[in-house]
Amino acid sequence: MTSEQTTHFGFTQVPSPEKAQRVAQVFDSVASRYDLMNDLMSCGIHRLWKRFTIELAGVRHGQRILDLAGGTGDLAAKFATLVGSSGQVVLADINNQMLQVGRNRLLNKGLLVDYAQVNAESLPFADNSFDIITIAFGLRNVTDKDAALASMLRVLKPGGRVLILEFSELKILPLKPLYDLYSFKVLPILGKLFVKDADSYRYLAESIRMHPNQETFLQSMQRAGFDHCDYHNLSGGVVAVHRGYKW
Repeated sequence: MTSEQTTHFGFTQVPSPEKAQRVAQVFDSVASRYDLMNDLMSCGIHRLWKRFTIELAGVRHGQRILDLAGGTGDLAAKFATLVGSSGQVVLADINNQMLQVGRNRLLNKGLLVDYAQVNAESLPFADNSFDIITIAFGLRNVTDKDAALASMLRVLKPGGRVLILEFSELKILPLKPLYDLYSFKVLPILGKLFVKDADSYRYLAESIRMHPNQETFLQSMQRAGFDHCDYHNLSGGVVAVHRGYKW
């Protein structure tokens, strides 16, 4: 089997078609307690990371927004209030369990959004459809990231922008040993205690290490055709928000 036929699932090499199935199993397992675990793992800081991303998006009334890997709907809920009745928000995820959790949450809040179960690598939307595309903590799980970037660029309107919030490379070197200890020892324990699933959170830690660092991913966005690309490190680079435009 050639290298082109395999990809990484955490630190493990698997056949490329198999990765999507394994990722689906991870999120099927954690969907019902996804938000609880996010709060526990980050001590609630993930809410501030998402708030920064929303502010950076610069959403305006009447715009069309696609929230990819939107999961439980954190970003979509805020976007729905910002675009108003003349706009549109599409909450999209490849995982049906996650999408159902998000749908139920937004319905309970009385928020009107559209829903779509999609693969980010081949988005089923027309060219030039959206003013803004966001994807938070989802791109590292995509098998072919370059295909996903190309697909996002295609459905983005000219003048539109994409914002990608993702775990990245910690830049505070003295903290790396503690960060590794927390990632590989504490996270699986939390997963076992609260979700009865240590393996999914072991995969989380491994997938973060396999994701390109800030500069490498910035170059991937530029190669995909995005212009005026930049990124913002948050919490010392634990996460970063990458932004790019379509002209």
